[in-house]
Amino acid sequence: MAMAGRIRSSLPLLNKIIRSDSLSTQTSTIQRALLCPTFTQSEFSGNYSTASGKKEEKVKVPLALYGGSGNYASALYLAAAKSNVLDQVESEILDVVEAINRSPKFSQFTKDLSVPADIRIKAIKDICAHATLSDITKNFLILLAENRRLRNIDSIAKKFNELTMAHKGIVKAIVTTVIPLPPQEEKELKETLQDIIGQGKTVKVEQKIDPSILGGLVVEFGQKVFDMSIKTRAKQMERYLREPIDVGNL
Repeated sequence: MAMAGRIRSSLPLLNKIIRSDSLSTQTSTIQRALLCPTFTQSEFSGNYSTASGKKEEKVKVPLALYGGSGNYASALYLAAAKSNVLDQVESEILDVVEAINRSPKFSQFTKDLSVPADIRIKAIKDICAHATLSDITKNFLILLAENRRLRNIDSIAKKFNELTMAHKGIVKAIVTTVIPLPPQEEKELKETLQDIIGQGKTVKVEQKIDPSILGGLVVEFGQKVFDMSIKTRAKQMERYLREPIDVGNL
């Protein structure tokens, strides 16, 4: 992606920034709201409305997420949805993750907790400016830097992607097999899953290869798991064979 390239091209700034003097950083009201998932919905709306000067619409997360990454992803979703930049923010966050994964130096920087907060923030600000990221994404990344959460950005991005997919009515089905499914079998499986979830939602199949399941397939979507692997069947058969025989019933 072009933006991911711009992010990577700005990485030489890291060496300069890390060697520079520390600087103090102020956090705006909207950044505080994004950071603190403990805010109530009304507090979040009020703070964001004041910062943007626009009348807020009531927005809710389409999916309940838990844990630290889920809270951050939910806060980001609310801010992006309220500003009608959901697709843009999703694309930018994925680009940032891609840039981190492709650059060992950038990856190390996000995980190094010994880097002072003000230096982390300065680096992220300069990278965001160079990559021309939106204010929502920039503020969010600054908050992650400020609160030592950059190391969690990959899991946060995955949770955020779950929210945007739910918003679009897309249900991701992870299909694990020993070898890739032929196109026709994948098509038939997708149609079967579509019948299960019903109308109004769209199935997106993601194939995953895992030789350890020995054969068959495992399908995960939503909160459901259908394990039809040979490995699981073999274990079930083994348990059955190990059960004591009741001679009285013979």
